[in-house]
Amino acid sequence: MSDEIHQKFMREAINLSIDNVKSGKGGPFGAVIVKDGQIIARGTNLVTSSNDPTAHAEVVAIRNACKELGTFQLDNCDIYTSCEPCPMCLGAIYWSRPARLFFANTKKDAAEIQFDDNFIYEEIEIPYQNRSLLTQQILRDEALEAFRLWRTSNIKMEY
Repeated sequence: MSDEIHQKFMREAINLSIDNVKSGKGGPFGAVIVKDGQIIARGTNLVTSSNDPTAHAEVVAIRNACKELGTFQLDNCDIYTSCEPCPMCLGAIYWSRPARLFFANTKKDAAEIQFDDNFIYEEIEIPYQNRSLLTQQILRDEALEAFRLWRTSNIKMEY
């Protein structure tokens, strides 16, 4: 794809982020997902309007794209997002397996307007026992049963 085409899709993500601020539905973030040169899904940050802390623009767009495609993977898709993804969104993007990711604003730009995810990146590196959120492992032996069943299941769909 040419630079002009990439810019067209990024402008759509940026416009979604601007419109989202004006509508008051959530934070200043927008995302589009493209397949075969066509936008197949859009998403904006809906955290506050939906009372869902996972309703970031990228996650909303991924959910919409997967529904549209009838699949849990975004093979041969591109994601354009108005800002460098947070850790949650980056994880969701990797799990959805698109071909490429493009972003506009940086995580530093987001931090400057109080959307600072750096503490999450730092917490990930700390052993779970020492994180600021009390994290404790319990009932591992019981939980392993699901993993044993998965390993031997004949009806699972691997991903």
